[in-house]
Amino acid sequence: MERATPAVRRAAATGADPQPAADPFAERVLAALAALIPDLPTVTLCVALSGGVDSSVLLSVLARQPSLKGRLRAVHVDHRLHPDSRRWAAHCRSLARRLAVPLAVVRTRVVRAHGDSLEAAAREARYRALAGSLSASDVLLTAHQADDQLETTLLQLLRGAGLPGIAAMPAAAAFAAGRLVRPLLGFERTEIESWARAARLAWIEDATNADESLDRNYLRRRVLPLLKARWRGAARAVARTARHAAEAQRLLDELARADVERAADGAALRVPRLRALALPRRRNALRFWIARSGYPMPDSTRLGELAGTMLEARADANPRVQWRDTSVQRHADLLTLSAATPRESFEPLVWRPHASPVLELPEGLGRLALEPSARGAVDLTGLPRELTVRLRRGGERLQPEHGRPMRTLKSLLQGERIALAERGRVPLVYGGEQLLAVADLWLDVRIQAGAASARRAHLIWHRE
Repeated sequence: MERATPAVRRAAATGADPQPAADPFAERVLAALAALIPDLPTVTLCVALSGGVDSSVLLSVLARQPSLKGRLRAVHVDHRLHPDSRRWAAHCRSLARRLAVPLAVVRTRVVRAHGDSLEAAAREARYRALAGSLSASDVLLTAHQADDQLETTLLQLLRGAGLPGIAAMPAAAAFAAGRLVRPLLGFERTEIESWARAARLAWIEDATNADESLDRNYLRRRVLPLLKARWRGAARAVARTARHAAEAQRLLDELARADVERAADGAALRVPRLRALALPRRRNALRFWIARSGYPMPDSTRLGELAGTMLEARADANPRVQWRDTSVQRHADLLTLSAATPRESFEPLVWRPHASPVLELPEGLGRLALEPSARGAVDLTGLPRELTVRLRRGGERLQPEHGRPMRTLKSLLQGERIALAERGRVPLVYGGEQLLAVADLWLDVRIQAGAASARRAHLIWHRE
């Protein structure tokens, strides 16, 4: 995984980028992109640009393609965790300017939930910030490559992960209002750096990559060189294993979906139906039920209790299994899922964004801001003069895509796997009684900007 650092590496003396008649590397990147995005000519590509070598190469390759002119942009997320983060953002601006690619720099704050590592919290904050910059016609491109996939799969194996963990990162997946695609998963770090040197690119190196107290760095610096010296095709071989694991998991999900539908009683599951399944199949069904409902997964011990002792208990025992902020309760012959998170609230706030584009939120929730931008997703001319901001009450609905039906906020939050502890803390923006925006995650079609929108802005939730 590429990271940013104060040190800027230059492959050669700066100068005009070479324009070779044939570029096999670029042709492979474009072929991978076309295979992953069949409707490539009609979508907007948004590159997640950290400034590291991988994302710099991806943006540079795509910026040289005349067919993508006007359909390519980039986003840099500034976590504000490092004193040099402003320099990294400035480097990304310089690169984007040289490539004539529009760049948005989105600043976010990283909030660590109990038990989360700083890396995990930063990753969640980064993807939320990226999600807020996408519309339904956008495809987010990240520059994860084969060595990243190798590291991720091995780390998951060492942590005892199941098939979803071993499957690691998919090449393409639904993401926020659009899609996420990783076109460099078939490329190794060495060939990416080789192209960067030939193109005389400058990129950022993260000094923390040398910190071997971090598992990924230790694996990258100490273990992988030995593995790859013995098995030169290790990255591609493990990538195949990840694809096989993803395929196997899809089959297990299909089986689990059928088992859950047969056992379903509304949102609950009927115990006799589950008891009729073999133990491994029970665990598979319960995992799917929990994941589909948007709750965090239990560890193997808790899952064993759910599939074993809870289902075998007397009907009048009413046992309960809890983990993190989640609880499964048995009532007679039904299993129910619930959250153990207290709901926080505040009095509705009046926001007049045309006069005051920044709204401070209570309860340590940060602030909402409308930032003018020619590529903003909000149509300012269609935005009401007065808005109301409040937290969830239940039953909220909005229409995030043109030509598609209304969606419940509950289903949207579940689909994005937003942590239960965070769902009650997402600010909702209303115009009258109509839900218009869910923080910077989803916009209702009533205020979405289109090709004819003259005044546009980004709605950004700056979290504390």
